[in-house]
Amino acid sequence: MVKGLGVSSGISIAKAFVIKEEELNIKKIESNPSLELEKLNKAIEQSRNQIQTIKEKASKTLSEDKLALFDAHMMFLDDPEFIGSIESKIKDDKANVDYAINETVEFFSNMFLGMDNEYFKERAADIKDVGSRMVLNSLNKKINDVSLIDEEVILLAHDLTPSQTAVIDKKFVKGFATDIGGKTSHTAIIARVLELPGIVGAKTATKDINDGDMLIMDAINGTIHINPSKELLDEYSKKAKDFLAYKKDLDKLKNEKAITLDDHHVEMAANIGAPSDMAGVLENNAQAIGLYRSEFLYMGRDNFPTEDEQFESYKIVLEKMENKPVIIRTLDIGGDKNLSYFDLPKELNPFLGYRALRICLEQKEMFKTQLRAILRASSFGKARIMYPMVSSLEEIIKANEIVKECKDELDKENISYDKNIEIGIMVEIPSVAIIADQIAKHVDFFSIGTNDLCQYTLAVDRMNEKISSLYNPLHPAILKLVKMVIDASHKEGIFTGMCGEMASTPESTLILLGMGLDEFSMNAPSIQAVKKVIRSTSMKEAKEIAKKALTLDTAKEVQDFAHNELKKLGITVF
Repeated sequence: MVKGLGVSSGISIAKAFVIKEEELNIKKIESNPSLELEKLNKAIEQSRNQIQTIKEKASKTLSEDKLALFDAHMMFLDDPEFIGSIESKIKDDKANVDYAINETVEFFSNMFLGMDNEYFKERAADIKDVGSRMVLNSLNKKINDVSLIDEEVILLAHDLTPSQTAVIDKKFVKGFATDIGGKTSHTAIIARVLELPGIVGAKTATKDINDGDMLIMDAINGTIHINPSKELLDEYSKKAKDFLAYKKDLDKLKNEKAITLDDHHVEMAANIGAPSDMAGVLENNAQAIGLYRSEFLYMGRDNFPTEDEQFESYKIVLEKMENKPVIIRTLDIGGDKNLSYFDLPKELNPFLGYRALRICLEQKEMFKTQLRAILRASSFGKARIMYPMVSSLEEIIKANEIVKECKDELDKENISYDKNIEIGIMVEIPSVAIIADQIAKHVDFFSIGTNDLCQYTLAVDRMNEKISSLYNPLHPAILKLVKMVIDASHKEGIFTGMCGEMASTPESTLILLGMGLDEFSMNAPSIQAVKKVIRSTSMKEAKEIAKKALTLDTAKEVQDFAHNELKKLGITVF
């Protein structure tokens, strides 16, 4: 048995398809620069065509923000610094093309990995992906193409590149596992997007498992059984059927509302990154968009989106939601999200630095372009504006003054907009949670971003695998902050939603419901599982559960308590 970290629930039984990368013995060989430059140009062109083909295949399953990955890959092929470095090794050192590419890729990837910034660390995987493709093309070697798989398999690899995961065909690939990776790796994210069983960090999977071995992948518990006995196959065949029955049971809830047994209603909302994500939103019958991550409109391109471009994107979503609420988060860059065309300062700790609203308040014209686009789009539905990374009331007042400027401009230009558009904030910094009672007098709603709230409250980098066990949204301190925010909002007659990952976990649902959370927002495929919990209990019971949870001393106690309460309701959490 091989054990790893389950990142996308499910059970699959199929043969192993092991991707073993050919070991290339790349050495420096003194070569003719003109011939090697010719090979380089050919490898660049081949790589560009291949990436374009992969992007076209991937467009059938991935949203625009995920497809931006391939634009980033093509940008490497046009990057004068990257390509120029390869060319100089060929011209000045008379190096062979494969050696020049490999050396340049190692330099840039090590530079990215050495940065204290998760966005740049992820770019290391991207540049290695592009570089490997270029090397193989320069050597006329075969590139593993998972899109050619034509039988049911479980895919195994040391790691799957972004370009490989993007073209996985769910008809044949029934699950995948990698030797390395964590909860937030690109492989884990794609597994959840594709709703395929996925295990990462399985360490020795590609060594211990041979091509063609029969496997049971239990991505619920993070285990892979190799050539199992008939008894184990029978046991897991039943578990797989139970899981499918559970999923079908959830599908029946798509047209039902999130109402407790004693008729308390909560809003089920979805998080999106682009208009293309609306298919999942509509399929899962979300009542609102609780988080439109507008930064994806700015990524995968080489200049700022215009007011009209943004207006069109927001308008599409608002029209498709047919007057249901759409919360548009203003630009949230910095930290782990950077733009190639906007020069952010290098910082020792970018997560605590110049980012999100802090940038927008300083880059006023950029901010106004976005605000005008949102305001114009608000005539086509129920738009709400949300500021991210707020740490004080002063920031809200400054941002609101800029909104007022935009409204005045639109009035002068005779352009219509929702004059009563609601404005709220993300609660993701502890300082705002602590003074939520004061902030609530100045906003129309709160949306709790638990991913960053946990990170900042617990002083835990959620991307760091070594301390990931310390990152737990059910930590008593997080629960108390969440309760403070909800209570403060209700006292002022405004609502509180939650758009962090905590909102999508069934074990958190009972506690959040009992605390009085008004809106649960998550990736669309998670909606029905949370809705099932809400529909299985009463508000009276949920309040008692929340009250008890707030008295517990440790995150483990809270987690065990929540699981037991779900069991009492007859709910299995997969």
